[in-house]
Amino acid sequence: MKKKLFSVVLIITLVASLLAGCKTKDNNPSSTSDTKTDVSQTEKTEEKEPEPPKPITISLGLPGGYDVTNEEIIKGFQDAYPHITLDIDEAPWGDFTKKIMTQIAGGNAPDVWFQENAAVIGYGAKGAAEDLKPFIDRDLNIDEYVVSTLLSAEVNGKVFGVPHGGNPIALAYNKKLFDEANVPYPTDDWTYEDMIEAAKLLTRDTDGDGKTDVWGFLVGGGITDGWFPWIKSAGGQALDETKTQAVFNDEKSLKGITEWVNMIHTYKVSPTLSAMREMQGARQMFGNGLGAMMFLQYSLGETVLNKNYPDLDYDTVKIPLGFDGGRTVPNVGNTWLIFSKAKPENKEAAWTFLKYYLSADVQKTVASSGSTIPVNKEALTYVESLSFKPLNKKAYTEGIAEGGVTLDENKCWNEWRTAAQPIFNEILEAKVDPAEGLDYIQKEVQKVLDEHYK
Repeated sequence: MKKKLFSVVLIITLVASLLAGCKTKDNNPSSTSDTKTDVSQTEKTEEKEPEPPKPITISLGLPGGYDVTNEEIIKGFQDAYPHITLDIDEAPWGDFTKKIMTQIAGGNAPDVWFQENAAVIGYGAKGAAEDLKPFIDRDLNIDEYVVSTLLSAEVNGKVFGVPHGGNPIALAYNKKLFDEANVPYPTDDWTYEDMIEAAKLLTRDTDGDGKTDVWGFLVGGGITDGWFPWIKSAGGQALDETKTQAVFNDEKSLKGITEWVNMIHTYKVSPTLSAMREMQGARQMFGNGLGAMMFLQYSLGETVLNKNYPDLDYDTVKIPLGFDGGRTVPNVGNTWLIFSKAKPENKEAAWTFLKYYLSADVQKTVASSGSTIPVNKEALTYVESLSFKPLNKKAYTEGIAEGGVTLDENKCWNEWRTAAQPIFNEILEAKVDPAEGLDYIQKEVQKVLDEHYK
């Protein structure tokens, strides 16, 4: 009996000791679980820091130098991306565009540069411009940009460049001349008919000598502010959607061109081209108060009118609604491209620069110069807050968002435009009937297109 009792006591004592041992082990800082934690922390400490990006140098072409591209943007990029060194290749615009052809042929063009949008499209057709669509799809939110401008260098699904800046047109008007003629200022809902009727009221002989002293409208003779918007005003086209077929000689284009000519020879609200040349051109006439309205490219407001005529009281509204009820805003653009023969790592670094250039803050810097309209929508709103004239910059920012188009640019844009322009000059000077002239333009332009799109 005593032996059995002793055994029970011994078992109880052993169990109590084991329990005490477990409790002591759990409270011990060097327990198994804590040891695992220490090992994990050691492993984390030993994880390698990400390697810094490798230094790289890319060449950046700047036609026109810092007169065209804000130097602050270049410096800002180098501060933000110190591992990417920019080797600047700059020259006056004409010199740059001449030497770039030789550089492309020799395979030593800059990694990234910009030119007119039409030239970039031409480089794309020749295989010299990289297709940027994969980069755009990968890195950009297209909803943040004016799509018609962002993709102005798109051809058959490939995008050969992104905007350096846009230069759309709006309707500029001289407030003083409107006040003197007691004519209400233009509005954004004006039509081309409204503009023509106002031009008639504004055209005046102010000194009674039988000669016109103030013209209601100053007609443009070139593509951007002349025949192209007038063709578009009636729903006409220069080229079809493929940009391989001329369509100048349809009824809609004839309607627009006839009204363009009528401004001088029927309505007599604009001087002839030769008369404007004698007075140093339309911009000078407008600045000197000799014309009440004109189509004005955005950059010419700050760089010409504000610079040379600081006291001129003028503003802008959107290009009028066309005879067909639509609004078309021609937009001239310069475009950045990446050289297709650049090294892969240089292409990535060049795209890093272009992403930086297209960012909202940088686009505001682009806008502040007054020389171009940015493509970033947030920066467009910033444009509207800038204090220099014209004050109604929404005429440009909203106009381009609503009806912005390129000038039917393709790989032979310079060639077909050069073939068409002399004939348009003859039409505007009433030396050739509009219908006959458009038939002739149709044939000459189609010859050029056929040569390049066989």
